[in-house]
Amino acid sequence: MKFIARSGFVALYCLAAFPITQLARGDSSNRPNFIVILADDMGYSDPGCFGGEMVTPALDRLATEGVRLTRFHNGGMCVVSRASLLTGQWWPRALQDFEKVPLLSEKLKAANYRTALIGKWHLSGHPMDRGFDHFYGFLDGFADHFTGSPSYRLDRAPFTDFTEDSYSSDDFTDRAIRFIAADSSPSDQPFFLYLSYQAPHNPLQAPKADILRNRGKYLAGWQAIREARFRRQKEIGIVPATASLPKAPQNLPDWASLTAAQRDLEDLRMAVYAAMVERMDLGIGRLLAALHAHGKSDNTWVIFMSDNGADSFSVMDHAMLQQNKLPGDAGSNWQPGTGWAHASGTPWRLYKISQHGGGITSGAIAWHGGSAKFKPGAIVSSPVHLIDVMPTFLELTAQPLGAAVAGESFASLLMGKAWQRKKPLFFQYMDNRAIRDGEWTLAEVDGSDWELFNTASDPLESKNLAKSNPEIVKKLSNRWHSWWLAESGLKGYQPESTATSPHYKAQGDRGTGVKYEPSAMPARLSGRYPCP
Repeated sequence: MKFIARSGFVALYCLAAFPITQLARGDSSNRPNFIVILADDMGYSDPGCFGGEMVTPALDRLATEGVRLTRFHNGGMCVVSRASLLTGQWWPRALQDFEKVPLLSEKLKAANYRTALIGKWHLSGHPMDRGFDHFYGFLDGFADHFTGSPSYRLDRAPFTDFTEDSYSSDDFTDRAIRFIAADSSPSDQPFFLYLSYQAPHNPLQAPKADILRNRGKYLAGWQAIREARFRRQKEIGIVPATASLPKAPQNLPDWASLTAAQRDLEDLRMAVYAAMVERMDLGIGRLLAALHAHGKSDNTWVIFMSDNGADSFSVMDHAMLQQNKLPGDAGSNWQPGTGWAHASGTPWRLYKISQHGGGITSGAIAWHGGSAKFKPGAIVSSPVHLIDVMPTFLELTAQPLGAAVAGESFASLLMGKAWQRKKPLFFQYMDNRAIRDGEWTLAEVDGSDWELFNTASDPLESKNLAKSNPEIVKKLSNRWHSWWLAESGLKGYQPESTATSPHYKAQGDRGTGVKYEPSAMPARLSGRYPCP
């Protein structure tokens, strides 16, 4: 493999073949390394390789040399997805039995892997009690990107050694590179690195120079950005050339109706978000360079994904403005808001916590440093889920799966072979739920009743066929209920309502969602991040 430096990033070029049989051997010297890179609340279309305008050369190269998994599904919510990723189980069982269910890290550690979690944990207990040899990051759901939080740990010790140059994505990348470079163990011992970035999860914060580089790019508005991304997705081949975007959400105002001060603040909000994604991408580039420098790239699988769709909330705007804090500031806590979540989720409908496409679809990439078992740059639409990662990794290491998991191995897909999911996919969070089975999707948002979509002819879930297909609705609904009772251990389905939740809000884009009201840039703060 040859690496060529270009404009401060690293270009990757696969040259030599790498026999598949080597990947399946049980001896440590030939078992592959694994890196799971998990973005936090990143929208499907943000990277350039999924249609975005953001500068993401590292992810773009992974996509060019690897395979884009365009229907890689998550749980629609941080903690839900993380539990399913590590257990291979649907989230109700994964969370309820988390302390009893073996984790991927424990399985690989038992197979003589070095293991590390760098970044966000957001689950019960401590990572080092669950198969991780090393931990640097935070235990809670989010932290200040510059100054951390009380839940930061270096292994088991509280960590407070932040400097004026500290920034979460940079620090996580540095620690991940240290783990890869560590020579305290035998050189033939494989490793599992779970690199769990907090970007671009709130608080929206980034180095000022990165923010200013993006300032003004989003003054065209969320509708124009979404349409431009959709055009690029058609050019790339991620969506069919004949596809049409779903209608704009009823609860989202037209960009032209905003005041100049509102557009200014919204542009800043998205400029910070873009800076966070680009800074994370820079770190991924540095990580890949380190893999090569330490001779580990030729036998490493990298899987990149997001834990859920973009965050549509903006609950702290008023409080932040009262404190004279803008998006980007240390100590602030801004979120992307409905407009930019709508753009980031292109081409899908809805956002984080919903179980429609925009909430549960990641722009995922799988890459191997030795050679491609698939056609480099391949775009695969087979439905894959976070629960499939554990059985896939274990098959690639020829390790026994042990206790039954809900996931299905997609190792054959990574080898460039045909792969087809055998079982339906199930989703639920609060009063949002869905089942995806073959050509049919049944989904509900805000407890507003089932919508039925034929995803073969309508992959973007725009045409509700429930009224004309009651028998299909009944069949899929019954199957979903059976799954829910089995997985949750409950006697019925009585979900928490988004309409009355103190933490969230109704998101529906066809009449149930809370209207988005963009905040305006105060004149007194307009010079802090000047727009060119």
